[in-house]
Amino acid sequence: TYMKKIGFIGAYDKTDLIIYIAKILTTLKKKVLVIDATTKQKARYVVPVINPTKMYVTEYEEIDIAVGFPNIEDIKRYLGYSEEQNLDYDIVLIDTDSIEGFNIFKLEESFKNYFVTSFDAYSLKKGLEILSELKTVVSLTKVLFAEEMLKEEDDYLNFLSLGYKIIWNEYRIYFPIENGDLSVIYENQRVAKIKFKKLSIQYKDGLAYMSEEILGDVSEMTIRRAIKLIEKGV
Repeated sequence: TYMKKIGFIGAYDKTDLIIYIAKILTTLKKKVLVIDATTKQKARYVVPVINPTKMYVTEYEEIDIAVGFPNIEDIKRYLGYSEEQNLDYDIVLIDTDSIEGFNIFKLEESFKNYFVTSFDAYSLKKGLEILSELKTVVSLTKVLFAEEMLKEEDDYLNFLSLGYKIIWNEYRIYFPIENGDLSVIYENQRVAKIKFKKLSIQYKDGLAYMSEEILGDVSEMTIRRAIKLIEKGV
């Protein structure tokens, strides 16, 4: 099967966002692998695992999550594939916070790449540091976590990335950070469950929009229905 590769690039913490998108995709019967290729390896701490080793793949609510692997080849070996075999997933979501991760996982070949940031100086500048080292032109969609969507902030991001090998998509995906979503996400981490019930409308809208883009051939209605199912906790 053709495996869609989706890149999530940036210094901002995107582990939960990716897992929540993966939850929608698996609810729609897609086989999904999430690769945490970040230096922080946050998935190691927020995804429950029985016996963590240096490198492992664990299943969490029907999502396979790979932690600690430096490349795809090692994941294949771990899962018992030969080098020639393709991984048997519909969609692979790759989280990276370095240019090394971008290059090793060949994210320039992704079906879609997202640049995820908030507007604190660290996330923005560290994230842009990754992009400044791109060798080939990459098309990116901005995923912005902000208190409100200010044109000045977006202009500033555009200004900082002038001259980089980036084509920005003209539309942006916006997640509000003041809507109490974080406390819902932390609560979910504590009980080790992926629940959508108390997430804000805007957060769920963002998840729905990104899932629709990643799938490419599924209606918004179908995605909304999947979200309703997750909310019910069926």
